[in-house]
Amino acid sequence: MRGAMLICGTTSDAGKSVLVAGLCRFLARQGVDVVPFKAQNMSNNSFVTLDGGEIGRAQALQARAAFKEPSVRFNPVLLKPGSDRTSQVVVLGKAVGEVSALSYRERKQQLLDTVLSTLDGLRAGHEVVICEGAGSPAEINLRANDIANMGLATRAQLPVLVIGDIDRGGVFAHLFGTVAVLDAADQALVSGFVINKFRGDARLLEPGLRQLRALTGRPVLGVLPWREELWLDAEDSLSYNADGVIGRPQPPVRDWLRVAVIRLPRISNATDAEALACEPGVSVRFVTEPSRLADADLVVLPGSKATVSDLAWLRETGLAEAIQRFDGPILGICGGFQMLSKRIEDEVESRNGVTDGLGLLDVDIRFQPDKTLATPSAVAWDEPVTGYEIHHGQVVRSTEQPLVADEGAETERVLGTHWHGLLE
Repeated sequence: MRGAMLICGTTSDAGKSVLVAGLCRFLARQGVDVVPFKAQNMSNNSFVTLDGGEIGRAQALQARAAFKEPSVRFNPVLLKPGSDRTSQVVVLGKAVGEVSALSYRERKQQLLDTVLSTLDGLRAGHEVVICEGAGSPAEINLRANDIANMGLATRAQLPVLVIGDIDRGGVFAHLFGTVAVLDAADQALVSGFVINKFRGDARLLEPGLRQLRALTGRPVLGVLPWREELWLDAEDSLSYNADGVIGRPQPPVRDWLRVAVIRLPRISNATDAEALACEPGVSVRFVTEPSRLADADLVVLPGSKATVSDLAWLRETGLAEAIQRFDGPILGICGGFQMLSKRIEDEVESRNGVTDGLGLLDVDIRFQPDKTLATPSAVAWDEPVTGYEIHHGQVVRSTEQPLVADEGAETERVLGTHWHGLLE
């Protein structure tokens, strides 16, 4: 077996990432040498590879599904939104600058060569490459400069499957409409459809499946059921509902432990909190307003792609004061750790100069132009621990005891670390 294909979705969160992961695991179990690929990802949930590069967390998960070590080649272009208008651009694992939506459109063609050469290398070195699209191929306003959906498919001559989410309704219109708005050359590459998140008796779909094939000339190749117990890493922060419970809490032996995770506007690597939600009796909830901290046993300040901006949001919403007055344990991770400091000097990310932190740790932070990307390991609490670091901010002064090895800070009540994945 040798080849490649592209999985596109009618919408974001249609199930592209999960389907790619599932196909990778299925083929790998058959002994096929398979790898994932996403030309361009937009996500603040990222992962650091062993060679010190940064990729989307979903591609790291897909690599694990294929029994492969995550590689920067699996996600050559990563966009990390820092605001509604700008994103940091990461190419083959390394940050290369910031772009606006309009300036990135002009830059896309420069990145297309990188995308295609990376895909060519994967196709030459592996039997099968399962590619994932971005957003929807029906975004025809972006088609001229597209490098992730039909633009990639036409240049690399990839057969395309389109997956739609039936749980939200209108799936037949979504599938038909996606093909209908494409031009003839793009339509020719669409080989079939997949319907995702179906509940009930699949026989009820048969009339619609037949009519969709009659209208488009393409079959529905599979109907995937809704699986309540399926819980994989979210692609990006949009998957996390404000004031929503994370995961599926299991009953406690005695009492519930209630964890409040601050749902920052530019939250990044929120998957850190999901590790806590795996424990029986631990209820982890995102919160966006101060009253939600009143009955919490632990408050977590997660990572942020815009530390200073999100710190300002904490003050605007009253959450900053609520965190400072909270008398229980507080854990800050990466950007959240930086917010707990006394002083943040940032001429790199926000270019805001000096900003007062929450003052719960006697630590000063200074942002550096070069991003730290690392996969450290150590022994903590008599156990081997590992993590990964993705941050511009550096500790330049601290009177606190380190949390892990010589990293982070720890007081009797407040903990801070730059290590993501420590709780996993």
